[in-house]
Amino acid sequence: MFSLKNIVRKNILNLVAYSSARDEYTGDASVFLDANENPFGNLNRYPDPQQKTLKKALSALKNIPTDNIFIGNGSDEIIDLAFRIFCTPGKDKALTFSPTYGMYDVSANINNIELVKLPLTDDFQINIDEIKSHLKDEYLKLIFICSPNNPTGNTINTVDIEYILNNFNGIVILDEAYIDFSPEASWNNKLAEYPNLIVSQTFSKAWGLAAARIGIAYTNINIINLFNKVKPPYNVSELNQKSAINALNNTTEFEKNKRVILIEKEKLSKTLTTLAQVKKVYPSDANFLLIEVNNANGTYNNLVDQKIIIRNRNSIIKNCVRITVGSPEENTKLINALKIS
Repeated sequence: MFSLKNIVRKNILNLVAYSSARDEYTGDASVFLDANENPFGNLNRYPDPQQKTLKKALSALKNIPTDNIFIGNGSDEIIDLAFRIFCTPGKDKALTFSPTYGMYDVSANINNIELVKLPLTDDFQINIDEIKSHLKDEYLKLIFICSPNNPTGNTINTVDIEYILNNFNGIVILDEAYIDFSPEASWNNKLAEYPNLIVSQTFSKAWGLAAARIGIAYTNINIINLFNKVKPPYNVSELNQKSAINALNNTTEFEKNKRVILIEKEKLSKTLTTLAQVKKVYPSDANFLLIEVNNANGTYNNLVDQKIIIRNRNSIIKNCVRITVGSPEENTKLINALKIS
């Protein structure tokens, strides 16, 4: 049976969080002499350490209480904090399914945590029979599942995720960076059902705020409290918080841009299949396409010569490249460049 207390590092359970000046005060004031700030300037005050206004806006949009929302400096901070909270360096393990997002591996190495990487099946799904023995490992504390998966673009089967949630006594982090492009519902509507579930999302993709570095974790309040205890006091700048709030206040623009991307993805997919060097275009629930070509390295280099940059994934999936869906003009330039390469 899942017990949060049993999988949190003891030093984290005993940690007394840093209390910033703005954490200790609530209410309205006109004179602030508590945080040793410069009294002059437009950016001279520390940002809200709990991002309350942003959380309220997300709460209204997602119908999730603010107490179940954590805001990170990108999803990468959420990944790193999970390792710090749940995994003892040099002792505990995490697990993911390859190929997938590379930061799980990088963050595991930074935190001196062994990352078990189980290969996905030929159709990029989880092999449940292969994972069963790992779920009983007392040192396995975290499982990362990216869905829709990067770089393959597919959604992971619901029944497989449910099996893991029901049979694993550690934390499952479901990375939904691309969920806004997917026809499937987010798992954040199942938080009450699974106390070991963390759903990670981002403003970097569909919301068009990659430069702002805003990641979101949805989970139960007990895990949220742990994240708030361990995070730096002012982990998200005021400028970035305002950028996210402004985006949430303009959902019309968000939906319009997303619709264009999805239409362009279908057009791009169909056109790519007509090109001689393209062997396969994989189905995608994200804003990118995984493409198998005759010569991935050659295709990549030829496009670089024409000042078009895609992602060469040949090192992890033989002769495959990943192409982000761009604007209509960018996609036309890509196709024209492929035709002459």
